[in-house]
Amino acid sequence: MSLLNSIMPGFTRNLSNNDEEKPVSPAVKPLYEVKETSDAYGLVVQLPGVAKDGLSITSEEGTLTVRGERGWKRPAGWTSLYRESTDLPFELSLQHENAIDVDKIHAELRDGVLRVALPKTEARKPRKIAVS
Repeated sequence: MSLLNSIMPGFTRNLSNNDEEKPVSPAVKPLYEVKETSDAYGLVVQLPGVAKDGLSITSEEGTLTVRGERGWKRPAGWTSLYRESTDLPFELSLQHENAIDVDKIHAELRDGVLRVALPKTEARKPRKIAVS
């Protein structure tokens, strides 16, 4: 069992590099954090420079994918002396083993920080069973 699975068993990194899938374009993996409560997972992703119109979140076949592109374009004739970040788009893929209710996902982007609430499916939520 990997360290990530032992910390967060419902989420794993998507490490598949299947050549039959769509061609892979260069992208930067953003910093992210996943937290779990009894009712939901919380995902916080750092996406500096990304606006709402440059952001897409999809959930398909047990994989949650966050893609973001910065709206800033380099001005003509501009030369940078030093940059801490690149112009590449961000991409993050997490597998969730169908543990989340896709219809109830809520996302909010504010000041370059994306917060996504991923409610657990009813089958995954803990229940108290009464004993008679």
